[in-house]
Amino acid sequence: MRCPYCGSLDTQVKDSRPTEDASAIRRRRICSGCAGRFTTFERVQLRELMVVKRSGRRTPFDRDKLARSFEIALRKRPVDSDRIERMVTGIVRQLESQGDSDIPSERIGELVMEGLKSLDSVAYVRFASVYRNFREARDFETLIDELNEAPGKSAPGSAPEPAEGS
Repeated sequence: MRCPYCGSLDTQVKDSRPTEDASAIRRRRICSGCAGRFTTFERVQLRELMVVKRSGRRTPFDRDKLARSFEIALRKRPVDSDRIERMVTGIVRQLESQGDSDIPSERIGELVMEGLKSLDSVAYVRFASVYRNFREARDFETLIDELNEAPGKSAPGSAPEPAEGS
């Protein structure tokens, strides 16, 4: 493993342990050259996934890009980072366990939309506005109406219904 500080290839593992959800191994390393310390994560990869873009272009799947999509949509929202990590891991496992290693980008977008819908309705609307390329306020209204029609959901940013007898 190359040291991120000095570029040396001579690094040693000082500690290894599974992550909380046991989906990866967390390793603490130290560089023999500069004594810099850093952490790496090792994950199981079931298959090499390729993303097929709308244009037909194929690119390697990037787990970090998927995680960034969630982080951007959930910026300044009260969602625990562990829940985001579990959601990302779940989507990756879903993609890896399907039969084909070529994944349409639309499929990934829909999985992200489903995940955000269950995590936070504001983040869901944020992501949907970019993913579905909203051009008018009416597009937001339509999406929020869809959210309101879903059982047990309230509009983004709205207060919960008061309990009976309050």
